Amino acid sequence: MIPRHANWAGNYEYSTTNVHHPETIQEVQDLVRDHEKLRVLGTRHSFNAIADSNSALIALDRFKRIVQLDRQRSTVTIEAGVTYGQLGEDLHRQGFALPNLASLPDISVAGACATATHGSGVANRNLAAAVAAMEIVHADGQLLTLSRERDAAFDGMVVALGGLGVVTRLTLDVVPTFQMRQEVYELLPLTELEHHFDAIVSSAYSVSLFTDWQSDWINQVWLKRLGDEALEGSSATSFFGAAPARSDRHPIRSMSPENCTAQMRIIGSWYDRLPHFRSGCTPSSGKELQAEYFVARAVAVPAIRAVQKIKNRLGPLLMISELRTIAADTLWMSPCYARDSVGIHFTLKQDPAVEGLLEEIEAALEPFDPRPHCGTLFRIPPHRLQSRYARLADFQALLRQFDPGRKFRNAFLGTYVLGEES
Repeated sequence: MIPRHANWAGNYEYSTTNVHHPETIQEVQDLVRDHEKLRVLGTRHSFNAIADSNSALIALDRFKRIVQLDRQRSTVTIEAGVTYGQLGEDLHRQGFALPNLASLPDISVAGACATATHGSGVANRNLAAAVAAMEIVHADGQLLTLSRERDAAFDGMVVALGGLGVVTRLTLDVVPTFQMRQEVYELLPLTELEHHFDAIVSSAYSVSLFTDWQSDWINQVWLKRLGDEALEGSSATSFFGAAPARSDRHPIRSMSPENCTAQMRIIGSWYDRLPHFRSGCTPSSGKELQAEYFVARAVAVPAIRAVQKIKNRLGPLLMISELRTIAADTLWMSPCYARDSVGIHFTLKQDPAVEGLLEEIEAALEPFDPRPHCGTLFRIPPHRLQSRYARLADFQALLRQFDPGRKFRNAFLGTYVLGEES
C-alpha cells in the first residue's frame, strides 16, 4: 500500500508527514493562520513536486459534499474533495452533466481544475473552463468568494497551481445530461492520420488515439459519440483504414479491459463513457510515470512526426501514448491558453532512464513550443517554460497580491512560475 505521504503512483514522496485532514471551513482557516508555510493535497495524482511542502499539508478528503444544484443558473456547487466520479453520478441522476471529463473519474474536481487537467474533443475545453466561482481561504485566514461575474482577473485565478490559497468550494457550469457510446478501431495507418488529421479528431464528441510509436500505425482509436450520433455508422467496417475492435480493449493491448468503461457501442451515461476507466479502478499497473506536452493543433502532424523519429528510444520505457485534442481557453496558466491544442501524453515505466528520455522528447518537440501539463513530469528549463505563457506576469502579480508572505509558495512555484528559489 502506498503511504499517505506519497503520491498515487508512488514515484514521489512528499517532504513532510505533517498532513492535516480538516473537516470544517473553520478548521481550514485556523490551519492557514497557524502555519507559515503549507500546501494542499487533492487525490495525489500529480507526478511531480507541485503539491509538495516541507512544512505542512492540508488534505481536503473530508470535504465531500455536493452543496447545491442551481437549475435556473445551470450550475452546481461542490466542496473541494468531491471527485468527478462522485459528482457525475449525482448530476446525471438530477438530469445534468459536465461537458467534459478526464480519463480518470477518481481525481478531485478542485485538483484537476487547479492544474488545467483535460479531457478530449475539438470543441471541449479543459475541465477548469467550467469553473464559474470558487471559495478560497486567503493567506490571512479570511474566506473569499471569487467569481467570473465579479472578478476581472478570474481567468487567472482558476488554474492557480495552489498558489492563491486553499480552495474549499467550486461552482461549475453544467449542461443537460446526455448519453454516449464508445467505438474502438485498431491499426489506423499513420499516413491516414497525417493526411486526414482534422477529420479524424473531429469525427466524434471525444477522440483518443493510442500508440506505442513502434509501427506505421496508431494502435487504437477510441471514438466517444453522442446520442443519435452513436447510431450513425454503427455497421461501419472501417475507420480511415482502421478495423473495428471485436471486443473491449485496454489502451495497453496486453492488459485486461475489465477496468475500462464499456465499449462496443453500448449506450451509457456521459459520466460512464467520457472517462476511459471505471470509477475505483486502477487504469494500468499503477506503478507508472506520466508526462504530457501540448502543442498547437495546427502543428500536430509535424510534432507527431518528430516524436516518431525517436521511437527506438521510446520503446523500452513506454507503456502507451495518447493523443487528444483540447479547445482553446482563456485561463492564463492553462497550457491551452489562446490556442486549440493537441496533448501528446506518455505513460512510462518507473525507470531512472526516463529523465533522459524526457529531455529527448522535449528536444524533438522544441520547434513546436510545447507547454507541459504542470502535474506531470517535464525537464523544460524554467526560463524557457515561462516564455510560453503570455499572461505569466499577470499571474505572478496575482500570486504576490494574494500571498504576500509566500505562505503557499513552494519550490515548484518559485522555480517554474516566479523564476526564483523558494
